[in-house]
Amino acid sequence: MNKEQYLLYFIMGSNNTDKNPEDALHEAVKGGVTCFQFREKGQDAAEGTAKKELGGRLRKICRKAGIPFIVNDDVDLAMELEADGIHAGQEDTPLVDIKKQCPSSMTVGVSAKTVDEAEQAVQDGADYLGVGPMFATSTKEDAETPVGPGAIRMLRESGLSIPIVGIGGIDTDNAESVMEAGADGVSVISAVSRADDIQQAAGKLREVLR
Repeated sequence: MNKEQYLLYFIMGSNNTDKNPEDALHEAVKGGVTCFQFREKGQDAAEGTAKKELGGRLRKICRKAGIPFIVNDDVDLAMELEADGIHAGQEDTPLVDIKKQCPSSMTVGVSAKTVDEAEQAVQDGADYLGVGPMFATSTKEDAETPVGPGAIRMLRESGLSIPIVGIGGIDTDNAESVMEAGADGVSVISAVSRADDIQQAAGKLREVLR
């Protein structure tokens, strides 16, 4: 993935939107999202075959739009769907194991919020970091205390040049502060997926990020 593709990084599962997930992704793509992560987790999430089939349909939308399709913490699914990347949290599958199983062409992202976690991720071969939560968020049932844009600034000051995407509670009002701290992009879930007009919501965020 090139740095521009991290700019507006949209994350969604079927339980993150009140609309048909495919319609929601279509609208988000029209609004200008630059990357998509399929995160089918939590209450009422699809499992097994239903999850795989939904992922396949969403991947097709991304392929057609020319944006990267990333799978959240499921190496087997990422391989089956021929995803462009996979993202793992600190509690998920260890990065070294992911790298052993995935082709070298696959982008691998890791969640990190401290300098130690970030440096370890880089050492293990991460292609980008997801840092957060930036602000309070209601999307994740187990969300941690916000670390704020200062966490990104701290990582940059430590000398890390790897692409960084801020995540957690980001919207049009605070996205700029995340970018100013040194991020290459912002990750959003509900700010886009729960919007009445998804295309407009994505478009407004894209304007702020420009």
